[in-house]
Amino acid sequence: MLNELTNHLQDQHLHIIAPPGSGKTILGLEVALRLNKPTLVLAPTIAIRNQWINRFCELFLNASQQPDWISSDIRKPGFLTVATYQGVHAACNMKNEQEVEIEENEEESSNFENESTKNPFLDEIVNGLKAQNIQTIIVDEAHHLKNEWWETLTKVKAKLNPIIVGLTATPPYDVSYNEWQRYIELTGPVDTEITVPELIIEGDLCPHQDYVHFSLPDKDENKHISQFRDNIQQLFEEIKQDEILSQAIEQHPIWINPLENLEWIYNNVNYYSACLIYQNAKQKTINPVHLDVIGDTQFKIPPLDYNWTEILLDFYLNIETKHFETFVEHKQHIANKLRRFGAMERKQIHFSHNKRLTGLLTTSISKLASINEIVSFEHKNLGNALRLVILTDYIRKEYLNNSPDNLPSLDKIGIIPIFENIRRNKSKLTKIGVLTGSVVIIPKSAITAFLNKSTASGIENVVYTPYVYDGDFILIQQNETIKNDLIHIITQIFQDGEIEVLIGTKSLLGEGWDAPAINALILASFVGSFVLSNQMRGRAIRTQQGNLNKTGNIWHLVTIDPSDPQGGEDLDTLKRRFKSFVGISFDVSGGIENGIKRLQITENTLSQQEIDSKNKTMFEFASNRAGLKIRWEKAIQTGFSLVEAIKIPFPEERNYKATKSMYYQKTIRSVITTLAIAITGYFESAFNIFQKMARSLDSPQDIYYILAAIFAGCVLFFGRRSIQALTLYIKYRDITKDIRGIGNVLLNSLIESGAIQTDPKTLSVTAIVDDTGAIYCHLEGGTTFEKSTFILAFKEILAPINNPRYVILRKSKFMIFVKQVDYHALPEILGKKKSHAEYFYAQWNKLVGSSDLIYTRSLEGRKLLLKSRLQSLAAQFIDTSEHVNKWK
Repeated sequence: MLNELTNHLQDQHLHIIAPPGSGKTILGLEVALRLNKPTLVLAPTIAIRNQWINRFCELFLNASQQPDWISSDIRKPGFLTVATYQGVHAACNMKNEQEVEIEENEEESSNFENESTKNPFLDEIVNGLKAQNIQTIIVDEAHHLKNEWWETLTKVKAKLNPIIVGLTATPPYDVSYNEWQRYIELTGPVDTEITVPELIIEGDLCPHQDYVHFSLPDKDENKHISQFRDNIQQLFEEIKQDEILSQAIEQHPIWINPLENLEWIYNNVNYYSACLIYQNAKQKTINPVHLDVIGDTQFKIPPLDYNWTEILLDFYLNIETKHFETFVEHKQHIANKLRRFGAMERKQIHFSHNKRLTGLLTTSISKLASINEIVSFEHKNLGNALRLVILTDYIRKEYLNNSPDNLPSLDKIGIIPIFENIRRNKSKLTKIGVLTGSVVIIPKSAITAFLNKSTASGIENVVYTPYVYDGDFILIQQNETIKNDLIHIITQIFQDGEIEVLIGTKSLLGEGWDAPAINALILASFVGSFVLSNQMRGRAIRTQQGNLNKTGNIWHLVTIDPSDPQGGEDLDTLKRRFKSFVGISFDVSGGIENGIKRLQITENTLSQQEIDSKNKTMFEFASNRAGLKIRWEKAIQTGFSLVEAIKIPFPEERNYKATKSMYYQKTIRSVITTLAIAITGYFESAFNIFQKMARSLDSPQDIYYILAAIFAGCVLFFGRRSIQALTLYIKYRDITKDIRGIGNVLLNSLIESGAIQTDPKTLSVTAIVDDTGAIYCHLEGGTTFEKSTFILAFKEILAPINNPRYVILRKSKFMIFVKQVDYHALPEILGKKKSHAEYFYAQWNKLVGSSDLIYTRSLEGRKLLLKSRLQSLAAQFIDTSEHVNKWK
């Protein structure tokens, strides 16, 4: 990066993506030194702000005291000023609010909101920065920017015209195109992305692995879940029998005269379908004209389920107002019943999940037992070398209010309940501590080290008292004066081993906090955002000087909903988390990629027996830290870079039951080849046997019987497999053969539209097949964002048809017998302009094959769109076409 600094700064921007713990702070400081201009550093939290100052003093100045030319007050800038985003925003608006740590939640992962701010004191702050001649601004983890902060900083940038250095571990890829453009306007285009495997090769990150510990809800929680499910089923049955609802549908124009309301129907396909399915479930006579509307008179109406009931009730209660005016009282009755049963919150109707149920799972008390089990396991394996951190969301100080002889019942997840649970079950483990912004607890054995380091930091007269429930622990009294010093001191004694298990909040320790000795991490946080979960995980993956054998175990906690075939909302949250985690796969290939499937976690982990088995497997892997290091070394040798790709699994990965024995073959072609070899071998063996038997046969008729038996045996053993192989070939031959062709169509179209602006000569589409038959396709060359744009658009082409402006109707023939018609959505980014859609269509006909381009906003187009939703080949890939990062 530094060798190419001059080239990168030609546009006055340097934008670097690198994982947590990879050294972005040091790189940023080195860039500032080389530029040698007055600099403003902006960080997301006070802890990270202080870290910038401490790193600069310790590593660049070799100074123990902060020089006076370094300022942390944006109102009084120095040659180097380090402030927080919220501090700049507050100063520009002269708000009398104290800077606080960001309590980020899941919805704040992108933080772009539709608000604005006037910044009445902006010029005053800018003039102060101009007086210091600030010419460089370093923005650390700029994904934190809320809309009003972004507006303020953009105005500051415009008035100063500085060089912008952007450093982040988690760019907001999951925002809209316009929001991404905002982000890029501030930070500039991404200059480079440094990946986890690259940093492990360089020795900047340690070998690490994610593990999941499963639990089931406790008895009371399970009772609530069962009650909710029973209530919902009762509600569902009542709605199925509701004659008034059926009458309301029968009086609606779409039911009476569907042909006169085609435009509405094709613009509201889900609502129309829900009405049709509901009436069919009530065994109402369905006028054949409705099947004409669908475009398929042979269409079999699916059964009514929770999903269709949700859509129907949303239409009845929230969407349609004009034609249901005479049913206001009944609508209110239904709405009240939904709320009473927990199936509706803020007009959102959910039969399978609700907010209370989700909260019950994510905060399940069963996770306390999971934490205990993990702590005991890691302590048994590492002994005094253990440096484990547990991160969660809430402190729960109310648990400190009881008397020593009246221990509180631990019925919530939080800092104090976790500490208490470990303490009460500690056996020989005594070195546990707590570090939060308001509560600090250390072992009594660590008090001497704590006081010595406090004195060295200039802190005198530290006030501390015995912990209320146990004299073996000390409660440190803190105030605003020593708060930030306390974080530094507790971190030091944790590093030194005076504390072996440290429990803290995600807001204080989850981002920017630095303790390289961490070798185990438990994420007991409930957040599932791309940004924060990756930041928390980053605490455990950095290397430790002098400890070449360090490895990191990262533990995730999940409470399974046994009443949900998919495992429940807590598991869904974990799946979202793992989209941003790259690591070693558990399977025999041992490859490096993202996603939860690399841990071989299936959705059928529902029973206690299955959970115990899966947890046992996790502990077996986690205990082999030396093996983990070897597996990383082997995996790294299989590739050169981490590519962003789309993965299309072979049918077997989607539980395609027909081809169990063919799973490890590479392609459909190899399936047929293997089958042909097997049949040839069968006949060869049969012929040898026949030759030996022929000598003893009495008549030609016996020969015919034997030959008939041989052929019957062939049909018996290979007939079913032959049909299966042929079915697979017919169904999937084109998608396998043409992935690269489709990729080239897409690439050419994105270049033509201007969405990709890199020189086309440096770009190419790569498609490969792995040992399981899965196809990986990615874009070689281009910027990080262009690669993401390519993959997201490709996923739209392969995904089930939703509501695109254009559909590609694809025609193909297998020999002369089978005609195949498939439907693919034109990606939204290309469907906005007719000229882009027509270019894509021309490219498809040239590189893939014969097709038609259908505009779906016409009535005929709407009819075809509805039909394509039902018949699209892409629907075979529902929830399986994956956006992955893979080391190649």
